[in-house]
Amino acid sequence: MGKGFDEYAHEYDAWFLENRNVLYSEVNLVASVLRGAGKVLSVGCGSGLFEKIMREERGIDVRCGIEPSEGMAEIARRRGMSVTVCTAEEADFGAGEYDAILFNGSPSYIEGLAGVVRKAYEALRPGGRIILVDVPKESGYGTLYNLAKALGTWQHPLLEGVYPPNPYPMEFVNVANWRTTAEKAELLEAAGFGDITYAQTLTAHPLYSDLREEQPQQGCDKGDYVAVCGIKPADA
Repeated sequence: MGKGFDEYAHEYDAWFLENRNVLYSEVNLVASVLRGAGKVLSVGCGSGLFEKIMREERGIDVRCGIEPSEGMAEIARRRGMSVTVCTAEEADFGAGEYDAILFNGSPSYIEGLAGVVRKAYEALRPGGRIILVDVPKESGYGTLYNLAKALGTWQHPLLEGVYPPNPYPMEFVNVANWRTTAEKAELLEAAGFGDITYAQTLTAHPLYSDLREEQPQQGCDKGDYVAVCGIKPADA
């Protein structure tokens, strides 16, 4: 996984920067669920693009990251982050070190997500929060991505006129495993998290999602990018 992202690290940033309204709609969502979070660990921080924007434009300072791609990690370090190059499954999150653990766009690339969520529970301080943000399998984007993955290309008659003008690179689509919102909520509950809440963005059809920047909404019934959040009990 990390090796593949090494090769396409710059393409990852370029795609987001070319889809600015999608990027900022997602930034707005992540910033809304991180507000007042305290010390945050970003698991699968990628190039640190979101963290850089949140620090410079939202006043949310996320400096600690875990990222399996050395190429991505190096870019994140240049953006001021301290990054451990490691998979989420292999990483040592510590115990009681963080007030929030963020998985922004990374759950689909973590094969052993259940074990990682349990590990995050142990690493959080009592009252701390876990945040899984990703494209839900049941969403418009999730359906498109899985169809493109099955077909092996965006250039297919079944997808003609349906996908965005600048679609997510197939290199990233091919290695992802999208889960439903319900699956992610079940993983949080099984690990001991409570007070499960949801927030969403990218509510237009994927063909039109980059036409305007969106502010996040509560719920998970119409967004193509959804945050599933849980709280570690204060008495845990």
